[in-house]
Amino acid sequence: MEKIVEQGLLYDFYGELLTDHQRHIYEDVVFNDMSLSEIAEEQGISRQGVHDLIKRCDRILAGYEEKLRMVEKFNQTKRMVEEIKTLAGTYKKNGDMSLIDRIEAISEEIGQL
Repeated sequence: MEKIVEQGLLYDFYGELLTDHQRHIYEDVVFNDMSLSEIAEEQGISRQGVHDLIKRCDRILAGYEEKLRMVEKFNQTKRMVEEIKTLAGTYKKNGDMSLIDRIEAISEEIGQL
């Protein structure tokens, strides 16, 4: 399951950089849960060809992430937003002003990403 989530995130950020053919086949595997055989039959290529294309797309997308780190930044921002939500909830319960300072610090970190 974790691999599918990773593939989906990478595709969401970098999928537009693939060719139309690569995108179509990659979507069929990752999002439409089609088998290699189904795709091969539909596209008129071999199962091995589909397998190789998926592996190539995985490498291409991972390469973009290695260079640009957009998924990493997204995950960092997501964690920080969750921390802000938690701190805000705690602040509402006990009114601790030091929590506001932490929220502001996190907000500044997010702005620097």
